[in-house]
Amino acid sequence: MSTITRRRVAGASTHDDGATESSSHGASRSQDSLSPSSEKKIAYDPRDVDESKSTPKLTLMEEVLLLGLKDRQGYLSFWNDSISYALRGCIVMELAFRGRIAMVKDANRRKYPLSDRYIEVINDKLTGEVLLDEALKMMKVSEKMSVASWIDLMSGETWNVMKIGYQLKQVRERLAKGLVDKGVLRTEKRNFLLFDMATHPIADTAAKEEIIKRVCTMLVTRVTSSSIDSQSDVPNAYLRTVSMICAAYAANVLENALLYLQPDLREQAFNKVDELMNDFSAWPFAGTAGAKIEMAPGTELSLEVIAAVLNVLTKMDAIL
Repeated sequence: MSTITRRRVAGASTHDDGATESSSHGASRSQDSLSPSSEKKIAYDPRDVDESKSTPKLTLMEEVLLLGLKDRQGYLSFWNDSISYALRGCIVMELAFRGRIAMVKDANRRKYPLSDRYIEVINDKLTGEVLLDEALKMMKVSEKMSVASWIDLMSGETWNVMKIGYQLKQVRERLAKGLVDKGVLRTEKRNFLLFDMATHPIADTAAKEEIIKRVCTMLVTRVTSSSIDSQSDVPNAYLRTVSMICAAYAANVLENALLYLQPDLREQAFNKVDELMNDFSAWPFAGTAGAKIEMAPGTELSLEVIAAVLNVLTKMDAIL
């Protein structure tokens, strides 16, 4: 009889020869210890997993800011009073995409408008992005408030003197400095008649060109959410791009990405944006594109925050 023995598994028949079984017990046990299937499984907290591989290089706020910046001059249009509010909305969406905040799980929330539903912190692990972490800490220690309330407060749009401290200050300048640290922008001093001002021209043109390419691909070609998600390591890549485009539209900087399109394609692009705004500012997401969004289990409440922010941005003309 062969001295080679198989690993004993549940349901396996026992050997008739007891002596052989006992003599081969030690060898079998040593083989089990080397078998991949016998490796011990270690429990872990998902929050401890390295997020670097799935974290985008640029945040939504940085992408919107880049679209608004003049490449050589390095500053935003002085007449744009919409971008500040839109950037605060991007902060809320970025926290939701990173799994830090979500809608309060309450069946009664559906009785209220999307933008008036309360959000809460579900993971207080810092992101490493200064603005995101500052907003996350405020949300952690604060009472639960709605999506619209948080965007208003971080923008300074409040008459309540007790909540003035919630305003995030110098957001554009801090985002620009962050992009300098990432090598996308550089810092220069420029004279404006009576005063000097720090400007941030583009240092890495490829970063902005990639954003413009994504915008144009989304708006003037036929793409599906599955095709975009499959080409990216970043979760919800399609929905992130939709959110960035809608935020850029609300911030009045999207046209900068469409300057080189033919007039008919530019009109087609703006019509597509209107469609995206309507479809993704509702929950559940509406339209053909919205219905095909694949959601990872347990992320529904976070993605509902995305819809709520876009719902607020669609009403910006009334707000501002």
